[in-house]
This record gives sequence, structure tokens and C-alpha cells, in this order.
Amino acid sequence: MGKEIGQAVWLAESEQDTVRLAERLAAWAQAGDMLALDGDLGAGKTRFSSAYAKALGVPGVVNSPTFTIIKEYTGSKLPLYHMDVYRLSLDEADELGLDEYFYGEGVTIVEWASLIEELLPEERLQLFIEHLGGDSRRIRMTGIGQRYAQWCQALSRDDGSRGTNE
Repeated sequence: MGKEIGQAVWLAESEQDTVRLAERLAAWAQAGDMLALDGDLGAGKTRFSSAYAKALGVPGVVNSPTFTIIKEYTGSKLPLYHMDVYRLSLDEADELGLDEYFYGEGVTIVEWASLIEELLPEERLQLFIEHLGGDSRRIRMTGIGQRYAQWCQALSRDDGSRGTNE
């Protein structure tokens, strides 16, 4: 029997709509959560990550860990492990011992996650951010596992969001 899977689409007409989605997801955060982010260059992965970090109570500026690969932040709610694996090979990523982060005390966000998909936890929330022009974005979410599937269901039925169920 396969894992429960849920899907949702969040239409963000402005940067603030993207921030609202990040805040919603951060409100549900628990230790061991995994958010796998993908999207074209400039689509807004780091902006989403920054808003998510702020909602977790991480002080200061959160920027892309492109050259450091992993940045650890202490939030008032939970630690955040922010990764950018764009410049890593699968073998290099495997040697980093990422499981310690994935199954640790905090929440992990991996930018360019599809590049190391086979190393990621089976259960996760996958987000693909698509640039629609200007400040508009379409964020497609796939929740793998009951917890993440429920998040997608909640976002799809929330009339207060711009979430849609395509």
C-alpha cells in the first residue's frame, strides 16, 4: 500500500501571497518536517524560505545558502536547516550526512531538492514555484505521507487563501 498523497495549488498574485503561504505552513511546523523546494532561477525559493524562517521566529536575514550549502538557524519555535543543493552532485550530497538534519530537532528546507530526490525522506512536502510574470507565482504542492497530504487538503479547501485545487 502506497503513501497517502495530497495536492494543492496556491496562486500568489503578490509577494505577500507567497509570504502568507509560508506563514501557514510554518504554523503547522514540527520537528522533522521536510519541505522540498524547486522552481526556476528567480522563481522565489529563497523568498519563500525567508518568510518561512521569519514565521518560525528566526531573527535577522535569511538568504540563500548557495555557497555554504547548509545554514542552521535557531528559531523561537524550532530550529531551521536551510539547504541549497544546486552546486552539489548526488554523491557529494550523500557524503554530507543530511539524515542528521532531515530527522533532527528542526525543520529542513531544501532548495533545488529534486537534484537529491533519492536522499530525501520518503514523507515530505514538495513545492514547485512557477514564475507567472511580475510578482505572480503558482506554487504546486504535493504532500507525500498523511501529515503533508492533510496540509494540502487544508490549503485546498481554505476559502481565505488563494489556494486552488486544480
